[in-house]
Formats: sequence, structure tokens, C-alpha cells
Amino acid sequence: MRFERQTAMQPHQPRQTQQPHPQPEKAFPVSWDQFHRDARALAWRLSDAGPFRAIVCITRGGLVPAAIVARELDIRVIETVCVASYQHTEPTDLTVLKGIAHDVVAVGGGEGEGVLIVDDLVDTGRTARIVRQMLPRAHFATVYAKPMGRPMVDTFITEVSQDTWIYFPWDTGLAFLPPIRTGGGP
Repeated sequence: MRFERQTAMQPHQPRQTQQPHPQPEKAFPVSWDQFHRDARALAWRLSDAGPFRAIVCITRGGLVPAAIVARELDIRVIETVCVASYQHTEPTDLTVLKGIAHDVVAVGGGEGEGVLIVDDLVDTGRTARIVRQMLPRAHFATVYAKPMGRPMVDTFITEVSQDTWIYFPWDTGLAFLPPIRTGGGP
């Protein structure tokens, strides 16, 4: 059941429905199993790039891959930098909600040497650019990369086209689909 709030100023107005967001040209759904394999592959690729003394994960998308990479590379110092860049599927102004702790910034003499930055995806590079300014000598790694943001990262696993929307497992759920023959579509 869904409850809608009406204001006293407009008690009898019909309910406004949001227009659906335009669907991306291409969709790339990623299961939990696939994401785990890809994040472990990222750790494998990073194993020769270290040693890393700390991980800074970009929230929220970087939390899951950072946990996997930290386990695989035995990194115990994990920090977050909180940057808001999307509202659902719409890009918004970049907002740094929480910076990086001073003791983690100090690891690389204030430049990020020996620090690994992890995110799930680099899209346009906007978020990556702002975090790179905070730790310019850190190693930046993502699981997935799109062409516009790819120059901002040092290591990634899979490149997808710019017009692809990645559906991460934490953003999706299982749902019944009717059979194709009865209108379920492809």
C-alpha cells in the first residue's frame, strides 16, 4: 500500500505521477555472483600494483568491491569518501558529503602514495576527478569503466559503452516475468 501526502493548499488536486526515466540504450545487469568474481579479478590485478596501506572506497558503490579487495589483499585500514553524484538514474551536482580522514590522507604524505581508491564504476569521471584531487598519487581502481571516465582510473576489469546502464545487484531484486509467449517480452 502506498500513502501519498496532500498539502492543505491543494486538497483536491489529482495525484501527480513521476514520468519514468528514459531507459538507457543498453542494459548490463550484474548478478551478485558475477560482481563477486569481477571484484576478485580486480584484487588479483591489483596484487602486483601495491603494496597498499589503506583503501578509500567511494560510497556507496565502492563499499562492496572495497570489502572484497580488502579481504583478498589483506588490507585492514578502510576509509570512505562520500560523494553524491546521482539521484536515482539522474546525474546531479557533485556534493562531497564526507571527506577522507586525516590519518588516511597522511599515509601518502598528503598525496595518497600507498592508498588504493576503489569504486564500482567510473562513468563520466566527475566523481573520480574530485576524489583524485584529494589524493593525487593514490592508485584508483574500479570494477567497471566507461570510455569517458576510463582515463581517470589506473586499473579496472570490464569496459562497457558509454550508453550502457549497469544494474548492480544491490539496486535490483528478483521479480516474476511472465513467459514470452504470454506477453513477457524478450
